[in-house]
Order: sequence, then C-alpha cells, then structure tokens
Amino acid sequence: MMHNESMESVVARDPAIMSGEPTFRGTRVLVRTLFEYLEAGYSLERFLEGFPTVSRSQAMQALEEAKESLLAGR
Repeated sequence: MMHNESMESVVARDPAIMSGEPTFRGTRVLVRTLFEYLEAGYSLERFLEGFPTVSRSQAMQALEEAKESLLAGR
C-alpha cells in the first residue's frame, strides 16, 4: 500500500513537544496513542474520532511504516 506522505512528513520528533516523543506532525498526539488504541481493541475509526487533528492518511502511513519495519526484520 502506497501513501503520498513519507514517514518523515507524518511523524515529528521535537524535544520541545511532548518531551521529544514521536507525535503526528502538526499535532501533540503521540504516535504511541494510535498503537495503544489498537492494542486495546478500539478501531482506527474510534482513534480518528478521538483525535480529529490526525488525518486518516497520517494514521495509515504510521501503521504502514511499522509493518514494513517489522517485516524487514524477518
């Protein structure tokens, strides 16, 4: 699955924002929160409803990058 945004444009790491933990660019939403929602059994839709500053494209790109990273380590 290809997306228009690169991971660099989707995830930001800035020591001045959320202690440097990865956030979705342009927001204060931690990328970790997406994974925590999914781990808890919530849908992507529920996450997006709870965090409207994160676009579907951003969330999908973060998931795709995580998948690619895991599969590359096979």
